[in-house]
Amino acid sequence: MQARLDRWPSTDLLAELAAHDGGDAVSVWWLGQAGFCLRWRGLRIAVDPYLSDSLARKYAGTRFPHRRMMAAPVQPERLTALDFVFCTHAHTDHMDGDTLSAIARANTGCRFVVPRAETAKALERGVPPERMLGVRAGDELPLGPGASVAVVPAAHEERRFDAQGNDLYLGYVFKLGERRLYHPGDCVPFDGLEDWLRPHRIELALLPVNGRDALRAANGVPGNFHLTEAVDLCCAVGIDRMLGHHYGMFDFNTVEPEDSEREIARMKPACSASLVRSATRYVLAAG
Repeated sequence: MQARLDRWPSTDLLAELAAHDGGDAVSVWWLGQAGFCLRWRGLRIAVDPYLSDSLARKYAGTRFPHRRMMAAPVQPERLTALDFVFCTHAHTDHMDGDTLSAIARANTGCRFVVPRAETAKALERGVPPERMLGVRAGDELPLGPGASVAVVPAAHEERRFDAQGNDLYLGYVFKLGERRLYHPGDCVPFDGLEDWLRPHRIELALLPVNGRDALRAANGVPGNFHLTEAVDLCCAVGIDRMLGHHYGMFDFNTVEPEDSEREIARMKPACSASLVRSATRYVLAAG
């Protein structure tokens, strides 16, 4: 049965995240940039949370000062119900020391899943060593009864590896009951990506759609899917639902949501695609 993606206004993220669903639906909230929270039954997951202003401090006075356009929807120390935090790679807007250290202090049982190639950086950024799990492409990690995650490679303009052959950039396919969600972190199309994804029967893809260009690349800002590439990937793999993200945070690295929605309308894709919105709870459930 095809999954259905509903959306509801979200007025209290913390209360909604703490609630319990007895069914098989997965609730999804956007935290800004590539950050998300997921809730399935008693399981609470954050992916790539960036909930500080550390990049504004780091890049103050530079060409790209990284000032937030979107306020953090919650302070990291208030996210006290998390079981897992996943980081797709070590760029600060995906593995932020200010955010991760605060979450670690507020969630003494929370575990942190990071690329095996970047465990040293995760330690430097406040992830407790006894609660860190380093993974590589091809791993399948249990998350609890009826829940697991498959680890797949990603290419932030290109696939990159450490000296042991571990990918620096990873994506995750969350298998929560019957529901299947894919988050690639930062990624562009690359040879073999569709083959990695097809076996997982993904129902919802959370894809970065801020695109890429020579100016950003020349200034150390590698890019992501163009919107058309993200939609094409979903259609090629048979993913029925897509939410585009990685926009609205930094003025040099974003897209206009209204323009993107008009572009999707012109494309008339076989899948259902839109840009994710803040203050919204998305619910992926059986159709």
